[in-house]
Amino acid sequence: MPETSNAAPYLAAGPRVGIRHYAYEDSEEFTQLTSLSTEHHRPWLFPPASAEMYAVYARKLIEDPTKAGFLVCARDSGRIAGFINVNNIVEGGFRSGAIGYGAFAHAVGRGLMGEGLGLVLRYAFGPMGLHRLEANIQPDNEASIGLVRGAGFRLEGFSPDFLYIDGAWRDHERWAITAEMLKR
Repeated sequence: MPETSNAAPYLAAGPRVGIRHYAYEDSEEFTQLTSLSTEHHRPWLFPPASAEMYAVYARKLIEDPTKAGFLVCARDSGRIAGFINVNNIVEGGFRSGAIGYGAFAHAVGRGLMGEGLGLVLRYAFGPMGLHRLEANIQPDNEASIGLVRGAGFRLEGFSPDFLYIDGAWRDHERWAITAEMLKR
């Protein structure tokens, strides 16, 4: 495993993890962790597994104002535990975004992503000025549903044939949280 880059200071930190934005220098660590986590991610998730794919992926999260990407990093080592991205950010009266996320295999079951999601929610509803975040999750992805349920998201509906993943249109449950819900 390469040394962690710790490319930027944490935007927010909890007892065990900090969140920071992606950096181009994270490519080697991110893609190696992706390769080690393929079995864990499939069939739900397909993060970039090569330097070229990472460069395209990271560029969107770094440069596109309708996206914000966060790496969840273990504070004791700086190692990337997972990622949480806010996509489709809409400002104005909507102030909303859709989140996507994944844990790397070494972090599964340790509570790091739950802590990281809490930090991202506070950052999104604070400095980013958002009001609502939505997570669209395939109904059989119990770990992902457990993550958002534990963070206080509510189930709002079911969308058949919602997202094209791994060669087919997949059904998804829609989970959401608002700034007011987080304050409760």
